[in-house]
Amino acid sequence: MRCIIVGLIMLVLGACGQPAAAPPDASADTAASVADAALSGELTVFAAASLTEAFTALGQQFEADHPDTTIVFNFAGSQQLAQQLAQGAPVDVFASANPRQMEVAIEAGRIVSGTQQVFVRNRLVAITPADNPGAVNTLQDLTNPDLKVILAAEDVPVGGYSRDYLDKATVDPDFGSEYKDAVLANVVSYEESVKVVLTKVALGEADAGIVYSSDVTPDQADQVARIDIPDEFNTIATYPIAVVEDTAQPEPAQAFIDYVLSADGQAVLGAYGFIPVE
Repeated sequence: MRCIIVGLIMLVLGACGQPAAAPPDASADTAASVADAALSGELTVFAAASLTEAFTALGQQFEADHPDTTIVFNFAGSQQLAQQLAQGAPVDVFASANPRQMEVAIEAGRIVSGTQQVFVRNRLVAITPADNPGAVNTLQDLTNPDLKVILAAEDVPVGGYSRDYLDKATVDPDFGSEYKDAVLANVVSYEESVKVVLTKVALGEADAGIVYSSDVTPDQADQVARIDIPDEFNTIATYPIAVVEDTAQPEPAQAFIDYVLSADGQAVLGAYGFIPVE
């Protein structure tokens, strides 16, 4: 009898010790519904003008993966976007073409320092109209008399990088100490966006300009010719991205950044001429 009682006690204790099992499908469905609920609504992304084509493609894919989300892009010069952020523009994600303008957003209190991540890199090229009316065949030709050159303004990331290139080339004997001054003497306008530089050169409003290699897309291949800038003179542009601190959409904002940094996102950026991060 004692053995029977002990056995019954052990069965009761064993049953009490087993947790109630939740239906696995119900748990999975709950997690999925929470994720779907988080990734919904409208997301505003401020992105450097040079990212226009690549981010448009990324945005379309993100929306396809998350049908309840809509991404609204604002593409412009990074310095313009940073100023808009500093003035309180409602934004969820900021992608800059250089760390300097990201710092402007940090100093304005819109980005938490340390949350920004480098997501892609870029490099400079010189361009001419496809028919090359100025006969610009080498970088040294940018100093030819009566040439019309267009650069981005100095506070535009690509404009700053262009001046870095001129500084480096000027100390090289193949260019000469007057190279920078001679090129700048040919500049007929300084633009607020790299896309404006590209468009004006493509339209023949200038004989040459300096843009990012990613700007010379297949669609532009028959409108402009490019002259590569050697690595020793080039500046590898670094692009940071971050969630804006006061975003009303923190989960979708971070999910978009995660997608940009993912292997799929990096492949899209690489296809548009950018240098993926390792």
